[in-house]
Amino acid sequence: MRVAAGQFAVTADWRVNARTCVALMNQAAGQGVSLLVLPEALLARDDSDPDLSVKSAQEIDGGFLQLLRDESRNYGLTTVLTLHVPSGEGRATNTLVAIRQGEVIAQYQKLHLYDAFAMQESRLVDAGQQIPPLIDIDGVRVGLMTCYDLRFPELALTLALNGAEVLVLPTAWVKGPMKEYHWATLLAARALDTTCYIVAAGECGTRNIGQSRIIDPLGITIAAAAEGPALLIAEISQQRITLVDRQFLWIKHRRISPDSRVSFAQLCFRRKQ
Repeated sequence: MRVAAGQFAVTADWRVNARTCVALMNQAAGQGVSLLVLPEALLARDDSDPDLSVKSAQEIDGGFLQLLRDESRNYGLTTVLTLHVPSGEGRATNTLVAIRQGEVIAQYQKLHLYDAFAMQESRLVDAGQQIPPLIDIDGVRVGLMTCYDLRFPELALTLALNGAEVLVLPTAWVKGPMKEYHWATLLAARALDTTCYIVAAGECGTRNIGQSRIIDPLGITIAAAAEGPALLIAEISQQRITLVDRQFLWIKHRRISPDSRVSFAQLCFRRKQ
């Protein structure tokens, strides 16, 4: 299965951003891609107004997603991204959506809000309350995560225990001392923790690092972008996943559950049958 990560610099105009998403969708579909991951918080961004994305929040049936849903009717591509959706007066959820053939096939409200490194996402954003679902793409089970979720291995492991073979990660990873190193290290670690592929797309404006990556189940980077706009494409293989599962038994050997409600017996199985 071919997968892609598209990165670009989000502007202050949601219509411009929607057109960029549509262009990346068209480009990916034209190259036989089944899964396209785009960055986090794509509605609007402006360095002079850090709250613009929340101020620009739209409903799931709003104009931004409608343009993308209309485009998605033209092919079987599944596109994953996040946007802010109103949750109350002046507040929003950071909502991941998966779009395919004109429909929103899955949603996930970001669990781990970025209250770190002098930033406080929770000031205007409400955290989700549910573990994200899995979606099926060409027989491959895909788990959903968003940006700061990457720092919490329990979520990635829970998705793997629920059957995920690929993890997707829209992000806007903020620049800062050692942040690029954290990014690369955490991606490799989560792939190794779960023996899953990871498809991570980063926003590449002036505040964020870009550096989208596609990582294989042994933590090896098989495609990577720098700091500018890019579309990464790579082939992922279920045979590779099966081979890694047979050779490396990290999931089976665990003795501590990521969730106290998960039984020890469940920890002894890589994926649900």
